[in-house]
Amino acid sequence: MKLLIASDLHGSRLYGQQVLNLADELGVDQLVLLGDLLYHGPRNPLPEGHDPKGLAELLNGWAAKIVCVRGNCDAEVDQMVLDFPCLADYALLYDGDVRLYLTHGHLAGPGNLPKLTQDASVRWVLASGHTHVKMLERRGNMLLLNPGSTSLPKDGSRSVALYDQGEIKLLDLETRQVLAAEQA
Repeated sequence: MKLLIASDLHGSRLYGQQVLNLADELGVDQLVLLGDLLYHGPRNPLPEGHDPKGLAELLNGWAAKIVCVRGNCDAEVDQMVLDFPCLADYALLYDGDVRLYLTHGHLAGPGNLPKLTQDASVRWVLASGHTHVKMLERRGNMLLLNPGSTSLPKDGSRSVALYDQGEIKLLDLETRQVLAAEQA
């Protein structure tokens, strides 16, 4: 299974298009969106290329390949313009012995871990966004992943993550440079 994981687009059609271009280039099976899709939030500036309606139209072209969870800036009104579900607080994806727990990060995340099985035969990946700061860190039998933000990074570079058959890479969205890599 090959997944491109992105978070915190905050209504930027410009960076949404870059994410979709990269997904095409990589030939991913699914695009995972970790919330905060269309609205920029009251504490954030408008991101470059802010066009929530245009971003929704772009994403709808990928609806059949999108797995999405709700962020703290997402609302029921967003579901009215999106052709894929976006209001679940978390989702689970299974790839052999790897389990990916997908969430935005405002309810569960590195500081508030969800209750997950401690079965040694299962490798967990907790993928969350919210902080706009990328992370790839092992904690016990869990790999903590934050792909960073595509439109409003707080750590200097726009980024996404690639999951490919148990390997996770943090990628700079613009240069495609591998910033970090880890096995699930």
